[in-house]
Amino acid sequence: MNSPDVQTLLQQGRLDEAERLARQSLQQRPGDLDALNALGLIALRRGQLPRAQQLLESAIESNPNDALSRHYLGRVHDAAGNVEGAMAAHGAALKLAPGMFIIRLHYAVALERSGQIEQAALQYFRASNDAQAQGRWLGPETTAPALRPMVEHGVSVVRANSKAAFARLLEPLKQRFGGDSLQRIERGLRIYSQEEAAVYADPRQRPTFLYVPDIPAAPYLDRALFPWIERLEAQTDAIRQELLQLLPSGAGRERVFTNDAIEQQNLRGLQAPPSWNGYYFYRHGERRADNCAACPATASTLDFLPLSHVREHGPEVLFSVFTAGTHLLPHRGVTNTRLVGHLPLLVPPDCALNVGGEVHEWREGRAVIFDDTYEHEAWNRSDRTRVVLIFDIWNPYLTEAERAAIELLVPAIGDFRKASEAT
Repeated sequence: MNSPDVQTLLQQGRLDEAERLARQSLQQRPGDLDALNALGLIALRRGQLPRAQQLLESAIESNPNDALSRHYLGRVHDAAGNVEGAMAAHGAALKLAPGMFIIRLHYAVALERSGQIEQAALQYFRASNDAQAQGRWLGPETTAPALRPMVEHGVSVVRANSKAAFARLLEPLKQRFGGDSLQRIERGLRIYSQEEAAVYADPRQRPTFLYVPDIPAAPYLDRALFPWIERLEAQTDAIRQELLQLLPSGAGRERVFTNDAIEQQNLRGLQAPPSWNGYYFYRHGERRADNCAACPATASTLDFLPLSHVREHGPEVLFSVFTAGTHLLPHRGVTNTRLVGHLPLLVPPDCALNVGGEVHEWREGRAVIFDDTYEHEAWNRSDRTRVVLIFDIWNPYLTEAERAAIELLVPAIGDFRKASEAT
């Protein structure tokens, strides 16, 4: 039977045996990095902080690019109460190994101890996301017992920081519209933060990002909710003529799924490879001036629709082009605060939309509004191209105050995520 190595002995808490083995390695190979790291960690566990610091500084001197040496040195500074030293060491370790979420967790602790709560929250959030992407920290069973208190504390810091940030954003709206005007939004934020369980109006409905409760739900919305819908449909011929001028060249057309992996995950084809692309008038909330200028009738029609404008997120508005045989597989949308509209422009036979298990066959010039937080799919089983105008609109059951709140909150959540990814 093979003798255990130093790391195994450390994991088992057999410090004396681990120290002997590490010292032997160091005698055989002076300056051995693994041995110095092990001896530094052993000294740290024994509370011999000056000795641990000396050993780890020697390890760093022998190999300046080793992240673990710097991380262990950061933990020594943590134990000694040297917050500045801890932040410097953990920060240097992260520059060398940004994907090591345990290092990031300790860095967040040091930031929090220094009083940099917002920066600590970013690091706790990033550490958790990176860990969960590797199947770790998903719950007690995937979190090492020694780390659980730190991980749980990190979650509480992120939650408290977000709650305070959300409150600051919403306060001017509450003063403007009244203190009770945002109760549904505030409940939605508690659900988002996992402080409250979601209770869905329809069990088929499952937003992937933000659910605001107490909004009436249905896969397809009653046309009577949209007083502008007939005015939209009256523009069908003019919009279709602009589409037909664009279709032959393909100029201005973009893939909906931006890389092959996502496309292969979401699309299937009957005979030929599937293709879903579009002429965007808005993408991620950004207006595409060239396409709007090329289609003035379409652009002017969009101006009277209640498009859900949210910085960097919405609306998405496009001529949605399915080539022959393309099938968009079942998926769900992000939030019930917005709905999706289709104005069918070119619809061959055997093309349909399925929302929440209810199939709708498009009819050219007949608009349909649906809630994409229900599982939905679409297909073109014909041998011709299918095109609909897709547009995102506000859920009509939202109040003016609630729409204003979403316009503020969703970008703020996105900004926080981007900031954490940049750390």
